[in-house]
Amino acid sequence: MGSEEHVEYHAQLIAILETIWGEGFLSPGGPEEVAMVLEGSDPSGCRVLDIGCGTGGADILLVREYQAAHVVGIDVEEPVLEESRRRAAREGLSGQITYLLVQPGPLPFENETFDMVFSKDAMIHIPDKAALFNDVFRVLKPAGIFVASDWMRCDPNPPSADMQTYIKAEGLSFEMAPPEKYEASLKAAGFENVALRDRNPWYAKLARKEYEQIKGPLYKILVERAGQAETDRNIEVWRTMCVVLDSGELRPGHMLSLIHISEP
Repeated sequence: MGSEEHVEYHAQLIAILETIWGEGFLSPGGPEEVAMVLEGSDPSGCRVLDIGCGTGGADILLVREYQAAHVVGIDVEEPVLEESRRRAAREGLSGQITYLLVQPGPLPFENETFDMVFSKDAMIHIPDKAALFNDVFRVLKPAGIFVASDWMRCDPNPPSADMQTYIKAEGLSFEMAPPEKYEASLKAAGFENVALRDRNPWYAKLARKEYEQIKGPLYKILVERAGQAETDRNIEVWRTMCVVLDSGELRPGHMLSLIHISEP
């Protein structure tokens, strides 16, 4: 997520990412990765909060495939929310999915509002993970579940030169932390059964294939949809990303696959 003053996920970037990752997705893996994040949990009948909903692909799945009763998707950028609303309307799901523009900071919901909180690769944009997890705990009902994936770094040391090059190429507001910090912050917030799953080996291989596709078969399509400058910029993003994925410094993962609040 970015800010209202400076839109990070503009139309050209959305077009690039959805062409590579699938309609409604601004991070990798599509429906299969959503299934991995949700593994062991059951959204059916739940009121779900999606933090950093992007263009809404996961929300459609939560309602249609996983029978969530209602999903509230939040983001800090209006362009992605506009696309999410259009998508929900096309799917006939506007009555079951609500999208809200929020300001960075505390979640604008009452205590014990949701049965499940979900997030897919968006918390990288939120600097204070501990404050976020405390707030997630607050808005979850007793016995609620928090399931998410995110982009992490391998350790708390300063970013390497390669990582700095990658972050500069992305040009996005990234605030990465190591898995150990996520785990400690979740436990400090009161969560139990904290489970972390490393997805670096999976995505390191996939990203290399995506890089070759972007340079090759997808290039003309991406140029038509987003322009040559944005396409070429993203080729550099993928090139530098593959370096830090291969080194293991960039570690996408499911760091909270099964997190439950105990019954009071």
